[in-house]
Amino acid sequence: METPDVAEVQEALTDIIADDQRAGKIIQQLRALGKKETLERAPLDVNTLVQEVIHLVHNDALARQVTVSLDLAVELPVIYGERIQLQQVMLNLVLNAFDAMQPATDHPRQLLIRTTCVDLCAIAVSFQDTGIGVDEATLTSMFTSFFTTKAEGMGMGLAISRAILEAHGGRIWAVPNPDRGVTVWFTLPTGHEAEG
Repeated sequence: METPDVAEVQEALTDIIADDQRAGKIIQQLRALGKKETLERAPLDVNTLVQEVIHLVHNDALARQVTVSLDLAVELPVIYGERIQLQQVMLNLVLNAFDAMQPATDHPRQLLIRTTCVDLCAIAVSFQDTGIGVDEATLTSMFTSFFTTKAEGMGMGLAISRAILEAHGGRIWAVPNPDRGVTVWFTLPTGHEAEG
């Protein structure tokens, strides 16, 4: 048996511990959201949140043969929010995009995440995939509780994401792309603490 790479094992264990702690925080935050408790807001950089989420899904993207590209606006104003909840929204949107692109075999699986500033009072984040797309009925229902197009889906991920964003003073919607796939957008207010 070859000598084990201790550094690699330690790195893997560190990642497992970090993921476990993150999962615990997500559960605590979702409970707080369900009880409508006041959010503990802090100034956040949206681009940093995006980059942290992409780091989390790096291996999944490789396994699913998805190319993730970032187009992040420079010098965005800060937002005030709860880091774990907003990362959970982004993570859910990224993984949904990965799922939507799995049937694609005749074209590249590509996800473009873009951040932009909207009139200095809001930041918009978009997730543009090259997946199978959705029909008009799905576009209008996909953010409601228990609506799902997945065989094993619970239909809660996007509804929870919408609730988190609305609690932060934001909104979320989706539009079909001209060629293929869907772009999901959300906005968050900048420069002040929205009511919790």
